[in-house]
Amino acid sequence: MKILCVAEKPSIAKTVANILGGGRVTTRNTDSPFIKNYDFTYRFPPPWGEADVTMTSVVGHITAADFTPEVRQWHSCAPAQLFHSQVIVEVADDKKNVARNIKSESRWAQGLMIWTDCDREGEHIGMEVCRIAREGNPRIIVKRAQFSNLERDHIRRAAQHPREIDERLSDAVDARIEIDLRLGAAFTRFQTLSLKDSARKLENALISYGSCQFPTLGFIVDRFKRVQNFRPEHFWYIKVCVNKDGIDVHFNWKRGHMFDRMAVTLLYERCMDNGAGEGRIVSMIRKPTSKWRPLSLTTVELQRRGALFLGMSSKKVMDIAESLYTKGFISYPRTETDQFSDSMDLVTLIRKQTVDNNWGDFAQNLVNSGIRHPRKGKHDDHAHPPIHPVAHVSPPAVDLDHHKVYTLIARHFLACCSEDAKGETTEVVLDWAGERFSTTGLRVIERNYLDVYPYDRWTSSQPLPDFVQGELVPLKRATIEEGTTTAPSYLTEPELIQLMDANGIGTDATIADHIETILKRQYAVKVPKGANGRFQQPIDIDPPKRSGGNTRGGAAGGRGRGRGRGRGRGRGGRGDRGGHDSEAGGDKLKGGGGDGQKELIPSTLGAALVEGYDEIGFDKSLTKPFLRKDMEAMMKDICEGRKTRQQVVRESIAMYEEVFQRANGQVQLLRQACRRYLDR
Repeated sequence: MKILCVAEKPSIAKTVANILGGGRVTTRNTDSPFIKNYDFTYRFPPPWGEADVTMTSVVGHITAADFTPEVRQWHSCAPAQLFHSQVIVEVADDKKNVARNIKSESRWAQGLMIWTDCDREGEHIGMEVCRIAREGNPRIIVKRAQFSNLERDHIRRAAQHPREIDERLSDAVDARIEIDLRLGAAFTRFQTLSLKDSARKLENALISYGSCQFPTLGFIVDRFKRVQNFRPEHFWYIKVCVNKDGIDVHFNWKRGHMFDRMAVTLLYERCMDNGAGEGRIVSMIRKPTSKWRPLSLTTVELQRRGALFLGMSSKKVMDIAESLYTKGFISYPRTETDQFSDSMDLVTLIRKQTVDNNWGDFAQNLVNSGIRHPRKGKHDDHAHPPIHPVAHVSPPAVDLDHHKVYTLIARHFLACCSEDAKGETTEVVLDWAGERFSTTGLRVIERNYLDVYPYDRWTSSQPLPDFVQGELVPLKRATIEEGTTTAPSYLTEPELIQLMDANGIGTDATIADHIETILKRQYAVKVPKGANGRFQQPIDIDPPKRSGGNTRGGAAGGRGRGRGRGRGRGRGGRGDRGGHDSEAGGDKLKGGGGDGQKELIPSTLGAALVEGYDEIGFDKSLTKPFLRKDMEAMMKDICEGRKTRQQVVRESIAMYEEVFQRANGQVQLLRQACRRYLDR
């Protein structure tokens, strides 16, 4: 038999071919400079058995969604027409050589095995491959390899246990592509053409729209306004200090603080009059406590922790994780699962880390003493395990940034398989003339996972003296202290990631791309945390320019280039894909590749758009997460068979078309907001 295998990336094809071919592989060139065909023999399970195999690949999606030519010009039709204009799906111009290779190789094959990434978008790419292969051979039998890393034994098991391809997952992606194309094109054209006379800077600007990016921008503007509108308030509280056994112990008021100075003064004077300068120990309670080891690593948590701990943007963390995966160092980095199955051989994975110079001894101790099975989270996507190392990497094998990300993943995995840190807390409560005060202390007894996970902090406090319940202790000092409420900080990238995840904006794998997109669109910028104090106004940045003529990108109704990916909610950065949230435009902003210590500040255009849409007063605003969240729920309905692709497209377009009509009818509010912010 002849079997054709198709991977999603050239690097995956090469790795899988060398594993299945046992190193006895012949390489052939194709019309694409990036793609090779690898020939070898391999014994598949029945009915295929011993077979001649050709392993090849695509480079992301092969097809692209587009409107028909007559509506691609900026002024070719009213923006609202794009909600219902015909959409065509064709092989992209730059992928025709890829399609020719698959069609040609399939003519001589009896079987086709799909090796694309095992998520919704990978399933969609697999269906594209199937359709093209069937053009060359309508009778070809299709199977799908299920895999989550490129470790040798895992790939061999995947080849021996193929499954059927899931067309419902592919349909969900088709629905998302069409919806995002229509929304991006209609709203971008509406914004760009309607607002170009509102301010001088907008005359030739491209004002792009994306159904994930606008709620993301909304979070940034909302926090910015909270900071700007904050008015500090003074508060007062009582604090006492006791000295025992030569140790000064500071007790905090149980009431916390009060905003009425006179009330605090009266309470303080009552204590001074009735307390006789001493307090009584009401209780001293010691109890064991633990600091829990982290849950297993998901994509969202990798992005958040990478931005927080590694000094990288979440986009860079994800790009590096993709690279580590394709090189066979870590498992598939796009997963919502935060629990390892009980059957997974974690000890073998840990044993591979015993050779490391930094954490090898810790890993060996885990092997010797017996590991703890990782804590089970609440999420399981039933496709991939949590992110974990599958092979050891030493610094010479990768550059510094790659090794930083790998180190976080490896240390996180070892921490998950360790014991919780254990300690003892002590709480002492003091009564002074009817007012209660307390202090606490911590003694760390066993560090356990903390020894391998320096990203968490848990340290012992100063030891507390041994107080006795009921004893009277003289007060060394009792004072009224004054404080002032402080403004919230501007959003950091780790905080934004958490907000997006909690509100269903993007997927585990797309969140970083959406943040990157609003920076490229110049709707927001990253600045060093606290470097300039409080910003009095949004930052003034020139928006990207609009191209003329037959524009491309979802913004004007052509093929988008920000390919969606992930679990059906869209994701950029995986080959070319039509229709994902319109084109970005513009150069990357300075500071756009910041880290978790940078803050996100809206631009004048970004703030104007959010404020203008909020003033229109939608039931579900474009700058809030609710519309997109409803759409994502419908994508899940497709995957689980409750709705068809056509139903979801129809219902989603109806939702957004209603919002569009209201925005179009009150566009003067958007124009006024632009003039307020951009014509200062």
